[in-house]
Amino acid sequence: MRETPRPQETAGGSRAAHPQPRSGRALAHTTGASGSGTPHRSDGRPPHTPRGARHTGQGGRPGTSPPVPGRPAFLFPAFAALAALFSLLTWQVVADGPLRRLDERVGGHLAGRGPQDVAQALADLGSMPVALPVLALALGYAVWRGARLDALIAAVTMALVPALVVPLKIWTDRAGPLTSDTGYYPSGHTATAMVAYGGAALLLAPYTAPRRAWVMPAAAGVLTAATGIGLVLHGYHWPLDVLASGCLCGLLLLLSSTGMRRSSSRTPRRRTGPS
Repeated sequence: MRETPRPQETAGGSRAAHPQPRSGRALAHTTGASGSGTPHRSDGRPPHTPRGARHTGQGGRPGTSPPVPGRPAFLFPAFAALAALFSLLTWQVVADGPLRRLDERVGGHLAGRGPQDVAQALADLGSMPVALPVLALALGYAVWRGARLDALIAAVTMALVPALVVPLKIWTDRAGPLTSDTGYYPSGHTATAMVAYGGAALLLAPYTAPRRAWVMPAAAGVLTAATGIGLVLHGYHWPLDVLASGCLCGLLLLLSSTGMRRSSSRTPRRRTGPS
């Protein structure tokens, strides 16, 4: 019986010689098909490409470039949740449901509470003379930086506020806390504040340092919340009027941010200073 020959040792050491590749076996790294000398694995992937990193094109064809990052995973659930909550609140207000009755008890208890001068100042944050100039400054800065499409999206979103809020006010025909006049659902001041400050935050966020990216959305949220609190404490609106405006305008800002994200991936922005 023949024995398998052992690898011979070198004369000056005890290490075995490297085994020679045998014919007929696939090598781990071979030259590319184009003959450029680029090493490839036996499955055709470059050695530095991690598994699962390749993307296929239409019809599953490999070799296409990776796709542009899509919408965030939370976008659709957030949109659906806001739409469902707004629909529920509107139904309760129109049908005089239990939520409306609870809202009127709570709102009647809160109306006139606290220093009314402060409540008035907070409510004025949602007025057009205060909120629109903030958005206008952000629009001008975005245009100067080359983000014209983003500025157009923010302006159109702001224009949609009265187009959506005014018909809802007429349809729901809800009276205010301290008056018999109708047309208080949803809150127009809250909608103006949320879209104006939120749109400004979306426009300015790309030019903010990454570590401070939370500052703009947080500031917009604080200003919008302060507006709603002032409206309720001064007796201008019921709490559900404010909450419904937040849901409606949240939908608008989600759509606006999606459009801005897509436009920024296609349009180069103007850079200032050293890169």
